[in-house]
Amino acid sequence: MLIDGGLSNALEAQGCSLHHRLWSARYLDRDPDAIISAHLSYLEAGAECITTASYQASVAGFIGEGYDQQTAESLILKAVSLAEQAIERFISGREGAVRPLIAASIGPYGAYLADGSEYRGKYGITTAELEDFHRTRLALLDNSPAHILACETIPDFREATVLARLLEKAHTPAWLSFSCRDDGRLNDGTPVEKVIAQMADHPTIFAVGVNCTAPKYVSGLIKKIRLHADRKKIIVYPNSGQAYNCLLYTSPSPRDH
Repeated sequence: MLIDGGLSNALEAQGCSLHHRLWSARYLDRDPDAIISAHLSYLEAGAECITTASYQASVAGFIGEGYDQQTAESLILKAVSLAEQAIERFISGREGAVRPLIAASIGPYGAYLADGSEYRGKYGITTAELEDFHRTRLALLDNSPAHILACETIPDFREATVLARLLEKAHTPAWLSFSCRDDGRLNDGTPVEKVIAQMADHPTIFAVGVNCTAPKYVSGLIKKIRLHADRKKIIVYPNSGQAYNCLLYTSPSPRDH
């Protein structure tokens, strides 16, 4: 299955400025039509699955920018609604068109920090704090019309364990993809075999893989994933291979680049 590309690339092509702590999620409120247009650009390019603009859309992140709890939750759900609208526009008039899927993006805690922590992990918070951060958004998106929960750019073994535990109670199938420093370790230094082995028999995670990782490491990572989770699908969407300097941005989000 062919998925889409970085949402921010398509937004920036429209002239959107993403130099903000909410990154692409800023446009859920500021200009939702821009998000629909970004989704459409990937659908028209052949994407069979589009990811929502919720990577950086956390309750804590929205509250930090002055939104209340109810509005924050409604904006997260709005990301799925905008993807639905884009698909409706795309299939309109296309007789017999296969309806694309929607993957609800669930980014790491590092995205909320907006300091490039997707490349480090080891956030310095407790497991309970990680669970609290992820629980509400995951539950909201699990009860949305999204077809897949896309837990992506996870750099940290403990965060992966937290997400896997929360996903055990989810109704929606999920993929879990990791950001890696090389062809053998997550960005926090955990051997990829260790984290993949924990997902091998997970009841709701149907695919595991890597994203936001240099292309030169992907082949080696695929081999290790296949060796330790041979019953799972593999999801891969590496970055461009360029260096990323988070100091250049007020709200870095490597997933979107």
